[in-house]
Formats: sequence, structure tokens, C-alpha cells
Amino acid sequence: MNSQDIPGKWVAHASRVSALRKIMKDKQLAEFFVEQRVLEPSQAEDVLSEVELNGKTIAQAMIDGGFIDEHGFYQTIANGLGTDLIALNERDIRPEILRLIPSGLARLHGALPVEMSGTTLRVALVDPFDLTAAEDLRFALGKDIQVIVSPTDQIEDLIKQHYGSDTTSMEDVLKQLGQAGELLSASGEREGNGEGSVEAEANATPIIRFVDLILYQAIQDRASDIHFEPFENEFKIRYRVDGALYEMSPPPRHLALPVISRVKVMANMNIAERRLPQDGRIQKQIAGRNVDLRVSTLPTQFGESLVLRVLDRSIVNLDLEALAMPDYIYNFLLEMIEHPNGIFIATGPTGSGKTTTLYSCLRKVNTIDSKLLTAEEPVEYDLEGIVQVPVNEAIGLSFARILRSFLRQDPDRIMVGETRDLETAQIAIQASLTGHLVFTTLHTNDAPGAITRLIDMGVEPFLISSTLEAVLGQRLLRSICRQCRTTYKPSDSLLAELGISRQDLGEKQFFCGKGCDACNNTGYKGRKGIYELLRVTDPIRELINERAPTVTLKQKAVELGMVTLRQDGLRSIFAGDTTVEEVLRYT
Repeated sequence: MNSQDIPGKWVAHASRVSALRKIMKDKQLAEFFVEQRVLEPSQAEDVLSEVELNGKTIAQAMIDGGFIDEHGFYQTIANGLGTDLIALNERDIRPEILRLIPSGLARLHGALPVEMSGTTLRVALVDPFDLTAAEDLRFALGKDIQVIVSPTDQIEDLIKQHYGSDTTSMEDVLKQLGQAGELLSASGEREGNGEGSVEAEANATPIIRFVDLILYQAIQDRASDIHFEPFENEFKIRYRVDGALYEMSPPPRHLALPVISRVKVMANMNIAERRLPQDGRIQKQIAGRNVDLRVSTLPTQFGESLVLRVLDRSIVNLDLEALAMPDYIYNFLLEMIEHPNGIFIATGPTGSGKTTTLYSCLRKVNTIDSKLLTAEEPVEYDLEGIVQVPVNEAIGLSFARILRSFLRQDPDRIMVGETRDLETAQIAIQASLTGHLVFTTLHTNDAPGAITRLIDMGVEPFLISSTLEAVLGQRLLRSICRQCRTTYKPSDSLLAELGISRQDLGEKQFFCGKGCDACNNTGYKGRKGIYELLRVTDPIRELINERAPTVTLKQKAVELGMVTLRQDGLRSIFAGDTTVEEVLRYT
């Protein structure tokens, strides 16, 4: 399916839970009410327990517990912030006031303009504690902003009522960009301008609104990456959703420099440097979620190509149970993570979920009596109770150097983000031999290939066979949309590619997605893993010591009961979770 098949609205909005719960950490909000002397510390703990056990918001838990009523809840917030509480359902907001904030910006920040008071615009925010949103609005609108407090559901309903759906927002902003054409001169005229001029254009209101809306839509659509790609005659912007790239409506080519410069400003990068690659980071609340964006630039023939990696903490579940592994793999991992020493490797290409698997294993053993250390490039998710160290090659802080220091920190379990050289592999083995359990990743096509890769690096086979416990190979496949899933009969040629005959099928059915609004007519929604587990048993150890090739290792592992990625893919096909095309593509 090409990008033209994807309509402007990407993925339907998930139903929103209470915005205050999404935006503020429950603990911080509970502490606020303790400071305001509404709750005692012990009562705050009771409220937090109720939130955790029953999935309530802080407001619901406090009201149900008889600590406060709804009016008192919001009045306390208003008093604490030194502002007013306004019931929006009791007043009409004039159209000219509503036009002061564009629709994309209103939804991005959960902001509703209420009235002008002199030169100050009074705005009701879904999260009244979000100072960054207020500052962004002040900068984008060129007005003083005063935050007022209103019930969350009233703000959300009125934003939806007055600003409509997402389908018009991108068109509106592109129209504004077109109207601002005289402000943003053509590319040829701009190249000679100085850094100050480029920065001024990057901070122009239409550019800020456009970039904010791109980020907003990416988060709403569950995108994992956003690509800004300048070419000779066009400027492409693409999202990666569930592993597939989709192109959005391209903005004019001459906007490439200010748009990319705007992202670099947000990431605190040097906008004057366009000849060397740069890395940066943006931490921002977008669409009511705490989102971490990793920014990478690459100089190309026609300008800088820029990619943002989206780390949306609110949608990532790091529980081992949530990975939906086959029972035999799940049970093995539960046993293995309790081992006192050894090495466990997760392998697969980039984006196959290796780090998520290792994080989930660490979460399972993250107890008060265990010291856990990780070396990562970069640290993707902050895990409370685990000491995480980011690799910084620029100052000589490599995986190997961090790992060597780890051994003096008295750890029980160690995670090395990636074993990419002999030195790192040797220190990981040394850590294992001295009583530490080591988790790491390798980039290989399958589980047996990890052993051959280590030998190719120069690791002695007897060290591998004496320390390696298991290798888990994995891939992420797109899942069939449950709303439009239907059965079909595959062709003989497709079955031949899978290596099965029609006689082998029996009563088994094949499924695909027809395409609907829920999956944006792609037939897929979400992703699931397929796995192969190579357990290092005595027969495998003998082959490792003999430097057996990958093919021989794989044959022996299959003889001993290893389910290959292709076989696990067939299991997912027959379960109706994914399609034949996805399995053939990734195995």
C-alpha cells in the first residue's frame, strides 16, 4: 500500500482518559493536596492506593473517599495557583476569542481561550500546572497568557465542539504557511542569510504551529519515528506507524530549512551547523502525554535530513506478561532471570523489540535486594530503582569502559545495550564468570547466528559455551485489525512460499484485514512479537567448542526442539493475529 492510499487523518483517536491523570503524576497531584492541607499524608497514600487498584483518577478517588467535592477539588487547584475557577458551561465564549488560538494549537496544548482582559488572554488549560504550554502559547500568539482553572471534562468538550476534528487542522496550518509566504522567502534567497535570520524564521508563528501539529498528530497516531526529508524539488514528511512508513501532505519545498531549524531549536542543537551530523533530545508534553523525542540530523545533498524517534512512555508496557510470548518462552525467562550468573542475549534487527524485552526482564527482578545496572545508547526509558548509564563515545565513555566500571559497583545483574566489539564481549564474559547475570543484545538474523557473531568478533568458543545461557531471536509483525478482520483462501503459490501444502492445512483458516476507519484502511493495527529461543544445552556447547557454522547450530537446535521464527510466525497466522505477507516479509 503506498502513501497515497492513506487519508489525511491517520489513526482514529483513542478515547481519552482523564487528562489530569495522564498529564500529572498521581503522586505529585496528591502531594499538592497535602500542601494545600486538604489531605493528610496517610490519606494521600489511601487515595493513591485507590487510584492504582481501581484505575480511578485522583479527583474520583478523593471525591469517592469523601475528602472533597468536585467544585472543591478544582477550587483548591485555582487557589493554589493563585488564579480563578470558571465554570465554562455557564458562559458563552465569543467567536473572535476562539479564533485567537488555532485549532491545532488548541488541541495540542489542551487550551481553550475564554476572554481577553486588557492585553492578556485568559486560557483554560486541561493541565493548569503545565507552565510549558502557557509559555508556548505566549510565544506562538504574541500575547500575555493567564491560566485559569475549569473542570477538565468541560474544557475537553468545548475544544472538541469549537475546534472540530483533526482532518481540517493540517489544511488550516498549511494555508497559514501559504499566507505567510512573503515572510518566509524562497530557498534561494534564504541560503545567504545569517544565523539570526534563520532562527527568526524558525521561530515564526506559522512554523511553530506547523511543527507542533506534526508532533501532535504523530503522537495521536502512535508513530515511532518522524522523518523530515528535503529533496531537490520537494520536502517530504513521513511517519512510521507499526513499522510501516506513511507520507503526509507535503509542505512547500522552501519551508524545509525553517521547519528543520525549528526542530533543532527545540532540541537545543546548533542551527548554524548544517555540515555535520548532530544529535539532540526534546522532552515535551504532547496531547496530554509525557513524550521523549530523540533527534538526529544528517547532512544531505539538498539540506539536512532529520529523524525524530518517539519514546512515548504512556503507551509502552514494560511488563513481561504484556509481550504475549509463547508460554514455554515466558516460563523459561522467569527461570533464567533468577540465575545467579550467565549471559542472556536478545537478537534481531533494529526495531525488533530487543531492548523492550530486556527492560521487561529487568523490571521483573527489580527488587529491593538486587542491584541492577544498565549501559545504554541512549537510555530509552527511565526505570525507577535501576542505575542507568548513557554511553557517550565523544568523551570516551564506551560500553566497554562503563562495563569495566560496573564490576566495581557490586551489581547483581547488568544490562549492556549492545555488544558490538570484542572488548565489550570479553568484559561481559568476565562479569558472568565472576557471579553476575548479564543481559545484552546483538544484531543478527536469528538466534544461532548470535553465537557465530561472537566467535567472529574473536571471543574464544570455550568462554561462550561456559557462560551463555540462551539466545532469544525476535521480530515485530503488524497485527491484523480486529475491527475488520476477515477470512480468505490463500493461493497455492503463497502456501508454497510458506513451505506448506493445502493438504497440511486441514481446517486451519487464514485472516486478513479489509481496512476500516479504526486502522486507517491499512488492515493492520498494532504489532506483536514472534520468537525463537535457543537454549544452550550440552549438545549445543559441544558444537560451539567445535566452531560449528550457524547452519549446523540451527539444525541441532531444531532437533532439540527449538521453534524457529518462521514456525512461530505460522502459529500467529493460524491464531488470526497476523498475515502471511508479514511473516514472509520478516522471516
